[in-house]
Amino acid sequence: MSPAPEAGASSTRTGPSLLSWRPPATVAAEVGMAAKDEVGRYGEDVAVRALQGLGWTILDRNWRCRVGEIDIVALDGGEAVIVEVKTRRGARFGTPAEAVTHAKVARLRRLAAAWLATQERRFSGVRIDVIAVECQRTGAALVDHLRGVG
Repeated sequence: MSPAPEAGASSTRTGPSLLSWRPPATVAAEVGMAAKDEVGRYGEDVAVRALQGLGWTILDRNWRCRVGEIDIVALDGGEAVIVEVKTRRGARFGTPAEAVTHAKVARLRRLAAAWLATQERRFSGVRIDVIAVECQRTGAALVDHLRGVG
């Protein structure tokens, strides 16, 4: 163990101090993505509970193909519903529903067609819904269900 520096002595240590150290950008990005993924997963769990509370049946979660991913596929009566879940911790980047652009709806239509092509079952209809989940500092998240967006 090194002796304590004398009063008035200067340090010869080079490099960042522990107080100013920051992880490399890749590590910070991974930590940020992990937190974002955790928030997204929470929002999807909230959405599933809300849909089940309506009496809907969940057919699929996080279904993937080369076109992308469907968050939730649910059954509302005889209708297949492709559900996009958008979750936000704050309004800094806009509301969750504002994140669903025309391009995103077009992609969801292609994903719906791809998912339907894998199903033997026939449905009375197909629609795309958005569930917006806004996390609150305290209390339950706010849930807004937008039906038939595309």
